[in-house]
Amino acid sequence: MSQPLSDRTVALVKATVPALEAHGLEIVRVMYDHMFQNPMIRDLFNQSHHGDAGSQPRALTAAILAYASNIDNLGALAPAVERIAQKHVGLQILPEHYPYVAEALLGAIKQVLGDAATDEILAAWGEAYWFLANILIAREDHIYRDLAAAEGGWNGWRSFAIEDVRPESATITSFLLRPTDGRPVVRHKPGQYLTFWLEIPGHAPLKRNYSISNAPNGENYRISVKREPHGLASNWLHDHGAAGTLLKVAPPAGEFFLADHPERPVVLLSGGVGLTPMLAMLETIVAKHPGVPVHYAHGTLDGSTHAMGHHVRALAEGRSNVRVTTFYQQPRSDDVPGRDFDRAGLIDEAWIRGETPIDDADYFVCGPRPMLRNLITALSMSGLPADRIHYEFFGPADELLAA
Repeated sequence: MSQPLSDRTVALVKATVPALEAHGLEIVRVMYDHMFQNPMIRDLFNQSHHGDAGSQPRALTAAILAYASNIDNLGALAPAVERIAQKHVGLQILPEHYPYVAEALLGAIKQVLGDAATDEILAAWGEAYWFLANILIAREDHIYRDLAAAEGGWNGWRSFAIEDVRPESATITSFLLRPTDGRPVVRHKPGQYLTFWLEIPGHAPLKRNYSISNAPNGENYRISVKREPHGLASNWLHDHGAAGTLLKVAPPAGEFFLADHPERPVVLLSGGVGLTPMLAMLETIVAKHPGVPVHYAHGTLDGSTHAMGHHVRALAEGRSNVRVTTFYQQPRSDDVPGRDFDRAGLIDEAWIRGETPIDDADYFVCGPRPMLRNLITALSMSGLPADRIHYEFFGPADELLAA
């Protein structure tokens, strides 16, 4: 258990907030430059989120600023701490990695702030860093132990083979994965993701997260991956991920998931490839919770990009508790209303208010950044309590959290 932060440390860290607001992004970029000189540390991270246009430096800047601003009210950061711990478990970050981050962070603060970063300021930030680090290390240890002890569970990287490949749309393909050791797999919580260590010839190892798109069954996992125009990992999977291809996989992680026993109606809202965790939730509700009302609304560009629509409608068919609404942003001439889609346009606040039980339901949202920003803001402004708004964002949730 970490010792409480001293009053002096709290005061000094809060006093650095203006400097962080002005120079935080530069500090974080310098920090990553220092850390990534060590290949062992560099390879822990998803490099697609870094660089000049990367979102991870902005996300970490926002997180550090939030920590400094709330250091006298750390309870407000509990959801963010859980999210970070789950990400760390997916990436297989261990206690021995934390000193490298501490050294890089304090060195970056000193380099960027110069004489303003006095020994007293650096000591306060060192104490604050290790206070939070010890909280994360303890939580991550608990998650690792639970995963190792669970039926079918494991720690580290486990070998899986692609068993089946199924094109779902012009851009999305599903891959069914089964462990090569023939043993069971841990039953994930519907909505969680797997982390993959991909070794692509000519490139440093890649880490990528992909949501599990099927309900837990103890035998296999399905991921449904969108081919991104410049996505090294997604293009490799689409082009080379044939049956029999071996992949290194970490156990399921993530704090975005359906409750074991849903107590309220559930509304699932997704856009594009954001359907992947929703499919796991919908399949689970159909199989295990027939008394729970669920309304699944999905938006996509048109029929060419609409993945797994027939599967979703088959799940809903004949079930009074399941309702499905499909939105096409720009329907093609051969996209038939009532057959292929239900509404033209985007999922918006007016539709949510008019068609979903906003006073009673839990909302799960996953999709592109603009969609999440708009819908989460709309739900919050509608007076929906924060504990009934759940979201997943495929990448660091930087300005989304601010919104």
